[in-house]
Amino acid sequence: MSDPYEALLKKAYEQVTEPTESVGRFTVPEARTYIEGKTTVFENFCEIADTLRRDRDHFMKFLLGELGTAGKIDGNRAIFNGKFENTLINNLVKSYVDDYVICSECGKPDTRLVKDDRVLLLRCDACGGHRPVRKRKARTEPVTEELSEGAVMEVDIQSVSRRGDGVARIGRYIMYVKGGKPGQKVKIRITRISGSIAFTERV
Repeated sequence: MSDPYEALLKKAYEQVTEPTESVGRFTVPEARTYIEGKTTVFENFCEIADTLRRDRDHFMKFLLGELGTAGKIDGNRAIFNGKFENTLINNLVKSYVDDYVICSECGKPDTRLVKDDRVLLLRCDACGGHRPVRKRKARTEPVTEELSEGAVMEVDIQSVSRRGDGVARIGRYIMYVKGGKPGQKVKIRITRISGSIAFTERV
């Protein structure tokens, strides 16, 4: 009778460890975006939402809120009003994963969003842990009106563009700062504005 018991035990053990092995293969695709006229097209939006096992409308609402713009889901793509760097979109996808997908207890993506008395919780099916979803800071940038060429201000560098420039964001504007590095606070002067893109020089 020992052989059947050992076989059952081995099978049960394999079933327990299988989710852990699958977590190692959990990877989020890189966002593929391109500028089309005055819009930014996020061409693999639905692929990423499905990989994260999250509602596409919820994912879209998060991105629109963070970008401070309007947009729509068009087939498998998302289209945002305005021109946004691919680096910025990928950083926002990572923020969404950290806030709405990964369990803070075990680090696994086997989670669900559930509401408990109007509080949105991230509940983990792997370890049973749960936590309220962190509310991101409201978009209360010090400058929310239209920017003007020649204006001088301090900005926080959030990422780096493909050209190696620092990228900062104020309201609907993306600002490029030569030599800026993420985490830096720098004083700049706006030299040129093109739509939602602002070019700067350090002062």
